[in-house]
Amino acid sequence: MATNLPNTPPNTPLYRRLARRLQERIDAGGYPAGARLPSEPELSAEFGVNRLTVRQAVAELERAAVVEIRRGVGTFVRPPAVRVSIAVDPRSQRFDLGSVHEALPEGTQGDGEFVVAAPPVTGSAEDEEAARQLDREPGGLSRLDSVIRLGGRARAACSYWVPFGPLPAELVRPGHTGNLVRDLARAAGVELEYDWRAFGAIGADLADAELLGVPAGTPLLVREGVSCTPDGTPALYVRRRIDGSSARFVLHFRER
Repeated sequence: MATNLPNTPPNTPLYRRLARRLQERIDAGGYPAGARLPSEPELSAEFGVNRLTVRQAVAELERAAVVEIRRGVGTFVRPPAVRVSIAVDPRSQRFDLGSVHEALPEGTQGDGEFVVAAPPVTGSAEDEEAARQLDREPGGLSRLDSVIRLGGRARAACSYWVPFGPLPAELVRPGHTGNLVRDLARAAGVELEYDWRAFGAIGADLADAELLGVPAGTPLLVREGVSCTPDGTPALYVRRRIDGSSARFVLHFRER
């Protein structure tokens, strides 16, 4: 019987649960970039699964661009992708009022942004990046994950980190819907302004693939950044991963 595998929906295949567990280790630094993963027999023995399950899990990680399989040598962790950002004059968009909601067209009933979970900040690569951007220790942050639905399907997975907590029980309830940027600002008792925003692209990891209902490795657009209080204190770090097949970012350089 498999052990030490994450809690996932009951219909999640065993190989995907194992892949999620391995990715969590990679994110937490257990297997750093360039490290060789344990062999199939070693992973099979540790998690109590057969070698075919291990092979399928590793193949899933390869599709998500997390590892590189070198035939006859082993499986190695890929280095993190280099991020390229676009600088925008902050005067062009001063107040952060949850712009993703302003940009969403009218949809069907059941569309909007919905809370998925409020996971603990455990020191994953994403948590460490949020702590660095907010100039706090990871243990001083709270996190909220959500999904944006439009036209009856999931279009974007979002994660927010704020330097306070605990978050209000109503706000973190799975299924809570609303403008989460505004809700978080209200919970903190602050006004928010843009500090910076960056744009990039990644392949869907296993968690985002499940949230968005797409295969692992699907191209996702990434919009991330920090919002601050009017005095410049970092107060929110946000990272949105958007299905690249159904959305695009457009920068207008002339008045329309």
